[in-house]
Amino acid sequence: MAAYLLLAVAIVLEVVGTTALKLSEGFTRLWPSVVVVGSYLLAFAALGQVLKLGVPVGVAYAIWAAFGIALIATVGVVFFKEQLTMPMVIGLAMVVGGVVLLELGRAPQ
Repeated sequence: MAAYLLLAVAIVLEVVGTTALKLSEGFTRLWPSVVVVGSYLLAFAALGQVLKLGVPVGVAYAIWAAFGIALIATVGVVFFKEQLTMPMVIGLAMVVGGVVLLELGRAPQ
């Protein structure tokens, strides 16, 4: 359970970094750029610990990617007023659903 909590922290840090990347305006603004680098370093360090705790790399990366995509899409809609269409919502649900199935598939039968 600790590994998955740490994975959640890694995902949040990656989303913070990606949000700051937008705010950095191509690394032309100092503090958002610092947040990008720091968040990504901490996110990858956390992901490394998740792998060290035994979560398979394919599962960890799939969860990281799917939930990161869903969260950053939400950040885009809420904070940057980006549009989210129904096909996009369905696509996000399919990505997250696929990862859930991947995780369920690794459980002992």
